[in-house]
Amino acid sequence: MEGAAGGSFSDDQFWEVCMELQRFQLVGANWELMVEAQGICVYRRLDELLQLQTSIFKLPRRPAKFTVYIATEVLLARKKQTGLCEYKVYGVLDNCLPDVLADVYMDLDYRKQWDEYIEELYQLEYNGDTVVYWQVKYPFPMYNRDYVYIQQRRDLDLNGWKIHVILAQSTSVPQIAERSGVVRVNQYKQSLAIESDGKKGSKVFMYYFDNPGGLIPSWLINWVAKGSVPVFLNDMANACQRLSLMLGCVW
Repeated sequence: MEGAAGGSFSDDQFWEVCMELQRFQLVGANWELMVEAQGICVYRRLDELLQLQTSIFKLPRRPAKFTVYIATEVLLARKKQTGLCEYKVYGVLDNCLPDVLADVYMDLDYRKQWDEYIEELYQLEYNGDTVVYWQVKYPFPMYNRDYVYIQQRRDLDLNGWKIHVILAQSTSVPQIAERSGVVRVNQYKQSLAIESDGKKGSKVFMYYFDNPGGLIPSWLINWVAKGSVPVFLNDMANACQRLSLMLGCVW
């Protein structure tokens, strides 16, 4: 999964994530169900990269006094598995209204209160984009990881049905340099779509991939993701419910 070079997201990217929510749990080829718990299903697929290979071609010249050799890079139709996984998550979060859930996800100050793994989190504006800096606590003896990513939200109208879509993808900006003792994650992508479940809850789709780098074995990264993704969604749902109670929302 390639990291982003920067720039805003296209309309097609937002609608693609929106339609994933409409195809609820129709995950497509090569995805396997990894865990199902508390109304949340997590699917995974091994991440693959197209390989770039340098090839040498011999070009005969006439009259044949010499032969010209040229080197060129060819994008092969062969894929290489990275050992990491990308994830699709589907679930229903009860007693959590879609508008509130989307607001909670975007509220970085509130997230510092309910996400215990945050070391530092803030946002700034760069070239018209909202850029987020996020540093995540890792257990000793591993270094913390940090992320710099563009994040955008749109509230779409699908046949009169409101769909909240939030996209995030890694980028780099000159204002946020890498730090000593912290590993920068340069490959990160997350998509989230939220709609009403027709009752008092939210139906959710999430796509997630990151490569935390360093010397962490890929099997350990995938094992942690297996548990952390459902926990994150449930923690966010609990934060949503607490916020609704504080604001005096009636369910």
